[in-house]
Amino acid sequence: MGSQEYHWQSQNVKQSGVDDMVLLSKISEDAIVENLKKRFMDDFIFTYIGSVLISVNPFKQMPYFTDREVELYQGAAQYENPPHIYALTDNMYRNMMIDQENQCVIISGESGAGKTVAAKYIMGYISKVSGGGDKVQHVKDIILQSNPLLEAFGNAKTVRNNNSSRFGKYFEIQFSRGGEPDGGKISNFLLEKSRVVSQNENERNFHIYYQLIEGANPQQKEGLGIMTPDYYYYLNQSGTYKVDGTNDSKDFQETMEAMHVIGIPEAHQAQALQIIAGILHLGNISFIEAGNYGQVESTDLLAFPAYLLGVDPTRLQDKLTSRKMDSKWGGKSESIDVTLNQEQATYTRDALAKALYTRLFDYLVEAINKAIQKPHEEYSIGVLDIYGFEIFQRNGFEQFCINFVNEKLQQIFIELTLKAEQEEYVQEGIKWTPIEYFNNKVVCDLIENKLNPPGIMSVLDDVCATMHAKGEGADGTLLQKLSAAVGTHEHFNSWNSGFVIHHYAGKVSYEINGFCERNRDVLFTDLIELMQSSEHGFIRSLFPENLNTDKKSRPTTASCKIKKQANDLVNTLMKCTPHYIRCIKPNETKRPKDWEESRAKHQVEYLGLRENIRVRRAGYAYRRVFNKFLQRYAILTTETWPCWRGGEQQGVLHLLRSVNMDTDQYQMGRSKVFVKAPESLFLLEEMRERKFDTFARTIQKAWRKYIARRKYEQMREDASDILHNSKERRRNSINRNFVGDYLGLEQRPELRQFLAKRERVDFADSVNKFDRRFKVRSFCG
Repeated sequence: MGSQEYHWQSQNVKQSGVDDMVLLSKISEDAIVENLKKRFMDDFIFTYIGSVLISVNPFKQMPYFTDREVELYQGAAQYENPPHIYALTDNMYRNMMIDQENQCVIISGESGAGKTVAAKYIMGYISKVSGGGDKVQHVKDIILQSNPLLEAFGNAKTVRNNNSSRFGKYFEIQFSRGGEPDGGKISNFLLEKSRVVSQNENERNFHIYYQLIEGANPQQKEGLGIMTPDYYYYLNQSGTYKVDGTNDSKDFQETMEAMHVIGIPEAHQAQALQIIAGILHLGNISFIEAGNYGQVESTDLLAFPAYLLGVDPTRLQDKLTSRKMDSKWGGKSESIDVTLNQEQATYTRDALAKALYTRLFDYLVEAINKAIQKPHEEYSIGVLDIYGFEIFQRNGFEQFCINFVNEKLQQIFIELTLKAEQEEYVQEGIKWTPIEYFNNKVVCDLIENKLNPPGIMSVLDDVCATMHAKGEGADGTLLQKLSAAVGTHEHFNSWNSGFVIHHYAGKVSYEINGFCERNRDVLFTDLIELMQSSEHGFIRSLFPENLNTDKKSRPTTASCKIKKQANDLVNTLMKCTPHYIRCIKPNETKRPKDWEESRAKHQVEYLGLRENIRVRRAGYAYRRVFNKFLQRYAILTTETWPCWRGGEQQGVLHLLRSVNMDTDQYQMGRSKVFVKAPESLFLLEEMRERKFDTFARTIQKAWRKYIARRKYEQMREDASDILHNSKERRRNSINRNFVGDYLGLEQRPELRQFLAKRERVDFADSVNKFDRRFKVRSFCG
């Protein structure tokens, strides 16, 4: 640890690779990978490409996230210190205050690359550098405590990541005009609820289950019927219960403390744990086939989940093994009970478990929002921490949705850092040589297009609209229709049990099995009615549907929801000034100092780092509309401060010439000024700081003079109060200004004539002199 600290502090003396890869002598994937590797091995996990931060997961705790680093980066220019996530965060915070514009940071990368940890550091830094009183501190506490709570219910161990976010989160921290965090809002996306009922080998269910089993006190364990994790079907399918470096018992205490800080009532906390335990016991209800009908194998296992969920055991059994369906016959509509087979009963049980968990998770997000959301927004910083791109051995509907969202985020990055930048040069009339890059909009259109041709999601929704309740054969129909609709697309291939999409991050094979069922995402009214009959008001509140409304409307599918959420997210991000963190996972072993060359190179390739460097290197590091540039740097010259009288473009030119900036370092566009090198911008910033420093010193001097005069007058007043009634001539001595000439020499020319021959007189007055006989003689002198 000590050697790492020394190495970090002596960064300016000993350089490791290149801090900013815009300065690489050779721009190639190999050169980028080599630079990142060298820095990674020397414990430098952060590197810049201009304003974009590259972060490599070290798989260990690094020593440079202390209060010392917070002080080091606060208010510092980006290139004053080594690359760091604190530098990017401080830049966001200051830009928000200076430009009065909302900011956001898009953290992208594959699963296990360190996105969630990066989001935590951002929120932690903002909490430390933004002041405030008790109310602001309460908001900060909720913002920070939301992390362990949402991680407990929304994160899980996967084969690629021990703490993988299985949901998407966009956290907006809202600020007052003084820069104090006084509110916030969380938007969550597509919780991977299928994990509640099944996990792949070497994976776990959501953390909260293991936290409850390990951390609950004896009374809680008895009341909730807590057993060892291998007892529960929803936990024992993968055979994995422990995670290296994770203390589930300690984490459980943090989760409960987070609930308390956020303000969730104790009764609701207890009910939340009952739902978690109830889901575990629900999963142990199994079914057998009896004459083509599904029956509960052991009715004894019905009692405890029914007790925890506050429903009647017999009614629970009935709703798991039968379903009420509407039937039309002879023009009349009537409800009939249909008995389910074993497979359908199992599906119904799992649907109830997933619905309970998802609605509980949504309640927790809403509880956080209620605790911190403001009635009106002023400024905000948004932090996007969303599931990373995933390529598993078996990829299903969840991976399809996750990768679609990542494809949309990649499109934002391309739009704002490659495409938009080059288009801006053309629009502004800047001399520019275009740079080729892959625009992944073609892949986004393949997935989400509505018509001409319809995208994969549109075809999927059409098949789901016509499928039967059980969905038999629907997946096969889907594959046929996909082949007909998009089979000739250059980024799509089909195979006998699925299809392949050529994503920006590589080719991914998706197994078609279960696509339609998971996309339908329908919770049958029988299960809603069952939960609405619960004796627990909290559980009833999670199922607020009005079942008497028109049932004919087409239900919203999962793909439709995620498509709307993804596009809403893109619109939100586009309204902010974006910042980027590109996370890289150096290995699959999750071990420090382990560098897999091919894996790193693949990520460098699909993240488009080479194109990003080329555009940044050939382009301009800084651009600002004329009036904002003038507003910020007007203070540099007397002609522009406090008001420039003339055209804005001429004002900008005057400023640049007054600081003697080389003409090859800037170009004037139609509405913006473009500055090429960051160093040129730093020159302007430094001169601006010096001006402010000069003004500050002038103000300080005047203020000190004012304070000194006030102090002097107060001392005189205090002295006169001390001598009050103790000296005969108090008024004319203590509070009387010193004149020096008490003879009126100006009015007595005979004396002035006499004194003119002498040296300067400092004091003149008449006195009475008493001789030894006490005779008085008057003198002037």
